[in-house]
Amino acid sequence: MEKAVLMAGNVQGVAEVKIDVLETPPIQEKVEYYIIKKGDTLSAIAKQFYGKGSEYPRIFEANREVIKDANLIYPGQKIRIPLG
Repeated sequence: MEKAVLMAGNVQGVAEVKIDVLETPPIQEKVEYYIIKKGDTLSAIAKQFYGKGSEYPRIFEANREVIKDANLIYPGQKIRIPLG
């Protein structure tokens, strides 16, 4: 469900995705959402959240639906940051 909402929210022209009436199993993994800003890289985001830029593959794998190439991210993209 999270990945479907993330994909829908990254479609140009979609301002909001409402899920308040959607029934899903409880989320197992803790995540935080991050909106990519100009100049961001996955390694810089990984350093911000995990303390090490080398952890960027963790973010890339969690966002394969919206990030096809780890070197090509765009301002305004909303991505999942797996925590824990």
